[in-house]
Amino acid sequence: MQRRTLLGGLAVSLGGYLAWGEPAWALGGTLPELDQPAPTFALPSLEHRQVNLADYRGQWVVLYFYPKDFTSGCTLEARRFQQDLAQYQERGVQIVGVSADSVDSHAEFCDSEGLKFPLLADTDGAVSRAYGSWLGFISLRHTFIIDPEGVVRARFVKVNPAVHSREVLAKLDELRLG
Repeated sequence: MQRRTLLGGLAVSLGGYLAWGEPAWALGGTLPELDQPAPTFALPSLEHRQVNLADYRGQWVVLYFYPKDFTSGCTLEARRFQQDLAQYQERGVQIVGVSADSVDSHAEFCDSEGLKFPLLADTDGAVSRAYGSWLGFISLRHTFIIDPEGVVRARFVKVNPAVHSREVLAKLDELRLG
């Protein structure tokens, strides 16, 4: 059971999953409100192709922000998402990773780890800021579940990379059955 508390009118999570109270604040800023449209974005991916949130309209999206390619926690988190990719695909869910690293860094990271989902280059932090996930020069480890209509349905902060993919799958099942 997650513990939550109100501090100055803001919901603060004492666990990893924020679902209650608006607005919610995390270390990177104000998080998008639940049950509201997700902030739109257009960011370059591999081959420098622009990827828009609207490209995924009609399917569930797991949008995860992470600090840096090739670091231990980020590598573990990406590996876990890749390990569970078939389960996400069976549910019709698209995983999308975002960090401040360059497209070239993402290409090397995807190649070295065998990642089969897009990583987007938010080099100026604009999208990370829109999602309350920016700490000056890196994206923080936050995840958002966005429904097929583009609405934020869940958000995670204080992510444990070793178990996060399983937590997200469980929350997706809860949301889709509810």
